Amino acid sequence: MATGDYVARPFEGLPGEPDWIALKELVPAATATVRTTAEHGARDVLVTTALPSAWAALHRTDGVLLLALQTVGGSGDASRDLATALLKAMEAEPGTAIETVGQPTPGPRLQDVLDTSVPFEVTVHSSFEYWLDPTVERTPEVTRALEDADAGIMDSARLTGVDAAYWTRMGAKEYLRWAQTDDEQTVLDGLARLHTRSRREKSELARSSEPIEGVERSDHGARVSAIDGGRFLGYFRSCGLVVPVWELVRGSEPEDVEAAMVDFAPRFTAALADTAPLDANARRARAGLVARQVTLR
Repeated sequence: MATGDYVARPFEGLPGEPDWIALKELVPAATATVRTTAEHGARDVLVTTALPSAWAALHRTDGVLLLALQTVGGSGDASRDLATALLKAMEAEPGTAIETVGQPTPGPRLQDVLDTSVPFEVTVHSSFEYWLDPTVERTPEVTRALEDADAGIMDSARLTGVDAAYWTRMGAKEYLRWAQTDDEQTVLDGLARLHTRSRREKSELARSSEPIEGVERSDHGARVSAIDGGRFLGYFRSCGLVVPVWELVRGSEPEDVEAAMVDFAPRFTAALADTAPLDANARRARAGLVARQVTLR
């Protein structure tokens, strides 16, 4: 592959592909530990959302290797850019920051450098404390810089009941962003099915004012398609995957969303698996979804 060739899905083939994208695009401060192959020294590497001054990588003074995802790449393949930064950090002396990788020459990608048998397990942080070598005395300047960086971290959490779903609080509002591994057309069809099903359930509930013997009436089925009272805002594309976004009920905490996802996730999974042709209402809903999409990169 030529250096400048664009790769639409750079993390494909890595464990936790949607979480790689979440750390690159969604989460302010998070880490996951990966390991290089035996050919590349079998070294543990701390993948992070960001590093100071947008560094690409850091070989910390205690020998820990950090690789940042929220950086600007020099080629059309984020995986190649990141592998280049990682290999440079591995070769550098402890205490060295790799500030940028420039335009990478043809070379390995993350899929060639990392041991893909190691799971990508994310930890969300409320501080960038992990940037620092705990054995080095902290100066007042470093403390102030860390405090300034921490001030920009929005409250975030990774949900435990499903893969790659992240709750976040931005100002006075809360959101759910859930990266999907299914292709865009499948996700759009599934969202359209949920939308029309929710509208139909709400309409049926509104028309029925008399209780039916033996049937418990509830509007829960209609609400849950919007994540228990929230609303679907749209979706964006990043690194080849689709990330739907919901605005949640004001004041929602991660545990509230966890509970709602117990009901919503199976519905969404079933909607994604449904291959029947969309009816007219679902097709109209799908067209509305397409109008609300954004491509990040």
